[in-house]
Amino acid sequence: MRDNVPAIFLINLDQSTQRLKACTDRLNSQNIRFERLSGVYGKSLTQEELARHYSHTLNLKKYHRALSQGEIGCYLSHRKAWQAIVDRQLDYAIIIEDDFKIVGPLQDVFDSIADLNFDWQLIKLAAYENREKPILYKSKLNSHFDLVIHKKAMTGCCAQAISLEGARQLLKATDKFARPVDTDIQHIWETNVPVYSMMPYYIEQAGEFESDIAKASSGAPVKKHFWKRKWHQFQEKRLNHTATCKAIEALKAKLNN
Repeated sequence: MRDNVPAIFLINLDQSTQRLKACTDRLNSQNIRFERLSGVYGKSLTQEELARHYSHTLNLKKYHRALSQGEIGCYLSHRKAWQAIVDRQLDYAIIIEDDFKIVGPLQDVFDSIADLNFDWQLIKLAAYENREKPILYKSKLNSHFDLVIHKKAMTGCCAQAISLEGARQLLKATDKFARPVDTDIQHIWETNVPVYSMMPYYIEQAGEFESDIAKASSGAPVKKHFWKRKWHQFQEKRLNHTATCKAIEALKAKLNN
């Protein structure tokens, strides 16, 4: 194995064999080893298992709709990956969902992360549906990448690097959760885990397969509450701005040391 290659966890449902084959081929094309992490299939969970970490009470308070079984399973899959980082005492790991494509040499990503000489907790390596968001702060790392803080943390969990301390903090903050996993990660004032991005992204969401989250859900469509969502967004705007400004100042201080 080459230098600076971290542990890489690929979240993949047992029944998603086509996805696993596609992901394996893509990682093999760059001679990258990875560990498949069996994803949690929400549709197969008992009510007790669904409620172990997902709180219906908190959901009514903090979110504009109930989570589907697939979303709960997705969240539990990521918590499983975070727990693996803590259990194995890894400096950090890269967690990838099984619907990605590689658009640059990942060794450059690994080397750039290894060269960071300060503590960090979470670095986004891809964006949900390859969307763009306004950037509030950018610092040039090297000839390949900038380290970026967005106005609001990127959604999606296609690919991200999470440190040991980041995994500990996320597990602690989400022992009981009420929103989708990527939405909770955006709530940096609750998790105390600042979110950076390493850009340009060398991993993109492929969008080749039907959503496993949708397939892992059942029952009638979830009712959404438009005004409840708007109220939450209004309340969270100030909190996000304050927390993001603090994250920027903290990152500036780290970069200047």
